[in-house]
Amino acid sequence: MNLRVWSRAVRLRFITASIIAVTAGLTSAYGTLHVFDPFLAALTYLGVISLHASIDLLNDYFDFQSGIDKLTTRTPFSGGTGVLPEGLLKPKSVYRAGLSLLLLGAVIGLYLSLVRGPVLILFLVFAVVATYFYSKKIVNIGLGELTLVFKGGLIVLGTFYVQVTALRVEPLVLGLVLGILSASVLFMNEFPDYNADKLSGRRNLVVRIGLSRASKMYPFFPILAYIVITSLSFVRLFPITALLAYFAVPYFVKVSIMISKTVPYHRVDELIPALANSAKAARIAGLFLVFSYIPPLFISFPHI
Repeated sequence: MNLRVWSRAVRLRFITASIIAVTAGLTSAYGTLHVFDPFLAALTYLGVISLHASIDLLNDYFDFQSGIDKLTTRTPFSGGTGVLPEGLLKPKSVYRAGLSLLLLGAVIGLYLSLVRGPVLILFLVFAVVATYFYSKKIVNIGLGELTLVFKGGLIVLGTFYVQVTALRVEPLVLGLVLGILSASVLFMNEFPDYNADKLSGRRNLVVRIGLSRASKMYPFFPILAYIVITSLSFVRLFPITALLAYFAVPYFVKVSIMISKTVPYHRVDELIPALANSAKAARIAGLFLVFSYIPPLFISFPHI
């Protein structure tokens, strides 16, 4: 087994989004209620990472089967991993590995629901359905970004619940913000694949609205995220240190300028720096949100 090829197939660089979301659930639980169970945390990481890796493997398999992989120009951020078109792995092996990781994530989720509460069954059902049908159906009808927003909310809230067996609005909204940031990365990564997706019938969000309008829509994602961060910091649902996420704003601005100059003139092949900065911006903002909950950083405005 070639570990380098398999690590490429599961797109390790993108798994950081799920790791950040789980960590956000853990830090919010510890920062607000001072609860942390390392065993449950490890299980949560393993379950969520398994499901995320399953999505990437199944995405490669379904894209190869549909022929999209033969039309895309692969970049470090888009166009698939290339392990199947290049013959590095067999399609059946990738499909079976994807299903195995999906099963592992489901088993871990079922165990956690048994020891921490049946409410987690709802999270598990969404996770399993979204994982399997993400590439096969969800992205094809333009709901990929929305699914990532909900995914972020459920990962953070689910992780929080596993730790404290309670549901609160703060971790849910925190997760939704992280989901919006992840959705901005997905949205950007759809630009280079525009022609291939359009030819193959994949009606993702960028294909549906067109390159020109999509280039103008990108800033909507970070603007929405920062409206929520700012508002909830001032009403004390987020710690004031969550505003440190503003350090990522220059990267979001840079991406917006890049795509405004590139996409309208169909120079999509020159978007790689924008894709890199988009991912960097989302991760930096996400990490600041995560660490804003770690004492002694956990600071809120005093009551007036």
